[in-house]
Amino acid sequence: MSHDGVGPRAVMRSVVFLTAGALVVPALAGCSSDDDPAGRPLAGGDIARADRAGIADGGTLRWGVDTVPETLNAFQADADATTTRIAQAVLPSMFRTDDRGRPVRNPDYLESAEVVETEPRQVVLYKLNQQAVWSDGREIGAADFAAQWRALSGKDSAYWTARNAGYDRIEKIERGTDDLEVKVTFGRTYADWKSLFAPLYPKDVMGTPDSFNDGARTKLKVTAGPFAVKKVDRKADEVTLTRNARWWGEPARLSTIVLREVPHGERVAALTAGTLDLAEVDAAAARRISAAAGPRGTAPAESASPGTGGGTDGSTPDGTAPMGPGTAGRGAGRAAAQALRAWAVADGSDEEDADGKASARKERHEAAAELARERRALGGFEVRKSLEPAYTQLALNGAEGPLADERVRRAVARALDRRALAEAVLKPLGLPAEPVGSHLALSGQAAYADGSGALGDQDAEEARALLADAGWVPGGPVQKKGEKAAGGEGGKAGASGDEEEEDAGGAEDAGGEADDDGTYIVGEDDGTHRDDGTNGDDHLAQHTRPKRGGAPGAYAPLGTAAPVRAGSAPLAKDGKALTLDFVLPSGPGSEVLATVAGRIAEMLKRVGIGTKITEVDDESYFTDHIASGEYDLALYSWPATAFPATDARPVYAKPVPAADGSLNVGQNYTRVGTDQVDQLFDQALATLDDAKRAELIRKADARIWAAAGSIPLYQRPQLTAARKDLANAGAFGFRTPVYEDMGYLKKGVRGPAGTPGEEPTGPSAPASASATDPEPGGEPGGRPGSDPESGRGPDEEPDAEKDADS
Repeated sequence: MSHDGVGPRAVMRSVVFLTAGALVVPALAGCSSDDDPAGRPLAGGDIARADRAGIADGGTLRWGVDTVPETLNAFQADADATTTRIAQAVLPSMFRTDDRGRPVRNPDYLESAEVVETEPRQVVLYKLNQQAVWSDGREIGAADFAAQWRALSGKDSAYWTARNAGYDRIEKIERGTDDLEVKVTFGRTYADWKSLFAPLYPKDVMGTPDSFNDGARTKLKVTAGPFAVKKVDRKADEVTLTRNARWWGEPARLSTIVLREVPHGERVAALTAGTLDLAEVDAAAARRISAAAGPRGTAPAESASPGTGGGTDGSTPDGTAPMGPGTAGRGAGRAAAQALRAWAVADGSDEEDADGKASARKERHEAAAELARERRALGGFEVRKSLEPAYTQLALNGAEGPLADERVRRAVARALDRRALAEAVLKPLGLPAEPVGSHLALSGQAAYADGSGALGDQDAEEARALLADAGWVPGGPVQKKGEKAAGGEGGKAGASGDEEEEDAGGAEDAGGEADDDGTYIVGEDDGTHRDDGTNGDDHLAQHTRPKRGGAPGAYAPLGTAAPVRAGSAPLAKDGKALTLDFVLPSGPGSEVLATVAGRIAEMLKRVGIGTKITEVDDESYFTDHIASGEYDLALYSWPATAFPATDARPVYAKPVPAADGSLNVGQNYTRVGTDQVDQLFDQALATLDDAKRAELIRKADARIWAAAGSIPLYQRPQLTAARKDLANAGAFGFRTPVYEDMGYLKKGVRGPAGTPGEEPTGPSAPASASATDPEPGGEPGGRPGSDPESGRGPDEEPDAEKDADS
């Protein structure tokens, strides 16, 4: 995953991000007016929207995902983002979300759904689409709703469920006046009822513990969406979905969707090799693709054949490689090698040296030719970008250490320039760089309001004042003579790492007596440590103790000049430096977080707070550090869920002691919570009025800000590489994907970006398609990225040797 917002493996409505999978989360229902105080989303979806009439019938979409899921049951603990993708394509959901994150009725399954009674019990009546059937021909009905409720109610421990929020409030489910009506009665009022039955599994899956626990892990025999699960192939690392023959809605334009597991670091190679058509990518990959693709709206360029005049590969008209330094070409046969050696001999002092230079030249030549090939292949793709319905936050562990003091947490927050951090990540991508103002919603959602005022804007002086009030004073870690200077694991607090000692004799207190403790040594470092053993421009300074009655702290000898940037001097308390352990994930995709962490460390340094940045393995980041509380500061992401009263409550609930004496933190990895926040969430859950519920959520958010357990920074970027002629797919933003509308533009049809389409070819193509037509958006002879020299068709897999080379 892109670690620009690593997220915990926690099941809320859907799995959050520890891998880079996009999480599609519904949003809070609310007012639809354009002048809604919540505003509009900062960035809309970017999916190359096109009318179905302009999309060809047939074709295969190969979609890069993070994992082949361990289970196809979205309600189990090991479900992930790919589980959610599959469920969206093959199972009913009573509601899906629009581009502002509002839940809207899905007419393929529902004619209507509304609260018909509130006293003495809340009753919701669902009227189902009379054409809605499972793939085995059985009507979708009350029996399916009831089976899912019983499985997820939490009353039967034989079901291995990961969550039961909302289902545990249902009292009974009955058939209405006919088979198309489902009547759901709640024992306790539940405002987020639209979050239920999304997805809805057939009673065949939910009916017994055995079928729930094991039956839907690797296959789904019965489905009810535009697609069905054909095969889960763990050896090939892919899941194949095919059109559902019993689908009653608008027919799917694609014949097949292949969800292929490809690590983020390998996706550019897969796009280049022609084995992916759609994939989320990181910022570095997006830059490479955009550079190759040219301006949005241009058609894929057709490259000249190798060895012809004007070839885009850099070859000369006669097919031999150019001889100047830094050039590239594909005429790298025997004659080209001999020409390279001749050039090297002429330029070198002897034949051995010439051979070395010829070899280096050949390597540069081959690398440049490979780059040219990649650029031609990537020319058939474009980057579609938006903002995910999720945000990256700075988490502050309030369980112990300096951050257990709310004043220190607030000081950390007041030291941060959140706008600068958002700009560092989003501005280079051309995305709106606004800091996130809420823990519970994002701009455009009904519950959104900037609650950061409860904590206050960046203010270094106020941060220092809060730290001073908490007892942290300038001067660094105070040590007695003869003791090691403090520096922690990141290194010793001295320029050379050696201890310095000074004769303590002669110091007298106000009464004329010698001070028995003598001279103190204060290690003044730059406040930022890294695990490479360095800690900046460290130096030692001698300080004598103040006269009795003076202010507490460390003092320099009389006449010593005040240090430059005294306001940012390292802070200490009880002889210990204020240094926070900042834990980050390592590995592909973590570069953005490392950049953000570095800037945060600099901001904290200016108010005297030191940081020790430690990078840990991706796999252990959450289990061994975040979830277990082994950190002071960390960066990870949460979704802006559609139903925060339900889904965000466990994230911000006050930790409670467990029976064994440990602290039960649930999903609250910062260990910071208050009774008042819990009460506001509970009130929101029981409030059916949308406006009143949104106001309660805003009040809860303001109190979460004030507690300073986590600081929202920026909305996550969503960058998706897509074939230029692929329509209705890409960076979805808040919108739930509409799988039946995805497909390739017909030949000659131009999409919103001005890209002409081509007729799909292959087994799934319409009868009118010619076998000699190019693939959708591709160069003559194959898909964009296919190798024109290999003769491999668009749907053929490269052999192992070629895969290794790529």
